[in-house]
Amino acid sequence: MKRQTELFLQKSLKAENKKQSKTLLVLLSFLMVLTFNLASAQEEEIEDDYKPFNIGAHLKNMHTWHGFVVHQGVMMATNIEYNSRNEKFTFGFWGGASFSGADIVSNTGENVSALYKEFSIYTKYRVSDKFFIEAVSHNNYTGVEERGDKLHYWRYDKTQGYNFVDVNFGYNITPNTLFYLATIVGGGSGDYEVEDDGSLTDSWTHYFEVSSKVWKNKNSSLSLFAGGAWSFITDKTFYTEEAGNIINVGATFNKQISIKNYNLPVDVTVMWNPEKEKTVLQLDITLF
Repeated sequence: MKRQTELFLQKSLKAENKKQSKTLLVLLSFLMVLTFNLASAQEEEIEDDYKPFNIGAHLKNMHTWHGFVVHQGVMMATNIEYNSRNEKFTFGFWGGASFSGADIVSNTGENVSALYKEFSIYTKYRVSDKFFIEAVSHNNYTGVEERGDKLHYWRYDKTQGYNFVDVNFGYNITPNTLFYLATIVGGGSGDYEVEDDGSLTDSWTHYFEVSSKVWKNKNSSLSLFAGGAWSFITDKTFYTEEAGNIINVGATFNKQISIKNYNLPVDVTVMWNPEKEKTVLQLDITLF
């Protein structure tokens, strides 16, 4: 009886040891897998520098666009955007706001001051390294309420005067030279001609610009550009009072200013609009 009891205890001890060994093996395997996964995740986190969202801010002494002086005072421009992992697709919001107002005429005929305000939506698809397609909904609602009008942000009535959409195409014929074509869709924001019978004919204005980087060194570059506008449908365009014309000629000098470990990109653009006989010098500081 004693011998049987000893044998039973030995078997029980072996079974318990075997069970503990299996448990320990399972625990060790789990710890190894967990350690491997954590190491892999950390490695992926280090190696994967994909940033789907990005923000930016610019400080400018004025705001120009396609030969226009949109606002002649100091303003801040900001944007937030999403970029796909393959860097082909971008969708974002762009906003501008001024620090000082500009005089406008109200509905009562009085001069009132209005701050520059814009909130635009943009998207871009890069078909290849050289070719891209872009669409922008421009929403410059400066002075709408100050004039005495009611603000309708999402209304794209052509007579409303501050909402319009353009579709754009860009092609880099060389790494330093870009051909850019923009077309205003459906006569938005005053892009129409008034006929003799009072009817409105959409202009569908086209704007074409050639820009090229002609000089570059370690931290500076110089680019030249020239742009013109026309319409195949009407004589008046969004950018011109009558027939199409050259409206945007100039140069941009870019310099990377180093402040300790921070690089501050600064652009200075001289722009000449031959039709309006206007020449300005724009300062654009990229804060981030």
